[in-house]
Amino acid sequence: MRTALDAMGGDHAPQPNIDGAIAALQGDPNLEVVLVGEEGLLEDLVGKSGYSGERLEIRHADGVVEMCEKPTDALRSKPNCSIAVCWQMMASRDVDAVVSAGHTGAVVAAGLRTRLFLKGVKRPGIAVAVPTITGQSVLMDVGANPAARPEHLYQYGIMGEIYAREVLEVQDVRVGLMNIGSEDGKGTELVQEAHALLSTRPLKDRYIGNVEGRGVYQGEADVIICEGFVGNVVLKVSEGVAQMMLGTVAKTVVENLSSEREHAGNLLRKMSQRFVHNESGGAPLLGIDGICIIGHGSSNAQSITNALRVATTFRDRRINSQIVEAIAAHKVS
Repeated sequence: MRTALDAMGGDHAPQPNIDGAIAALQGDPNLEVVLVGEEGLLEDLVGKSGYSGERLEIRHADGVVEMCEKPTDALRSKPNCSIAVCWQMMASRDVDAVVSAGHTGAVVAAGLRTRLFLKGVKRPGIAVAVPTITGQSVLMDVGANPAARPEHLYQYGIMGEIYAREVLEVQDVRVGLMNIGSEDGKGTELVQEAHALLSTRPLKDRYIGNVEGRGVYQGEADVIICEGFVGNVVLKVSEGVAQMMLGTVAKTVVENLSSEREHAGNLLRKMSQRFVHNESGGAPLLGIDGICIIGHGSSNAQSITNALRVATTFRDRRINSQIVEAIAAHKVS
């Protein structure tokens, strides 16, 4: 497995990316990592790490897309920035996967420019695993496609079902559609048309109908489909609420304990790991002819290590081959 890692992507790059890559290489003898970024800086940091350099390559790139930049403008003015070079390498089949904790919009935009879509896929989407009271559910799309069409949402159901089954290891996957009510006839024209497709096409055996926002974390469905704009808002609001609630609970509980404060604090921190990105590593951009894992901007070394491992899991479990086969069998004209 050969993976291009955007070494310059992320709030704290490049050090966590280098540390995460080295840890992943030490844990997987079949992994090769190409660090993409400022060559001199990366060579210096890798040298200081003491790592032998085995199966670790450095590829030079000019610049990085900053979080404040508009992705399309940045990619136009920086055609050889780190994320663009990563995608160029995958387009030329020099690597099997791309991992980045950089600007999500730039990662998606650079990927869409290559037109590396799997056969039959109309539009790729980002799938995120979110915690629920029953385990985990897949929320898709969370930002790649804010102008989705009904057939896009239908295909997200197909791809999300495969991801939930093969990576999250969910049996008997239930697929739901994000809506403002559970009844038929609810929602926008887009959602109603998507509901009709899901209800009548072969995926109907997995489709449980509309799911309201509160049902996401109740575990009402294992895959929740939505357009990118809605999914991104849901994800960001959820992150904010989780941080606020956990912070408030931790402060209130720990401050009012006369003993066992340290133990309580450790338990709360352990519980909070279910809600942070560091544990899952990142979100896949499903539907591309290759593998792309998008990490959170504040990813640490463990996040990067996990993202590299997830990319390998995608390869080992033939996620893309299964998507192509399922799309062909569930073709929407």
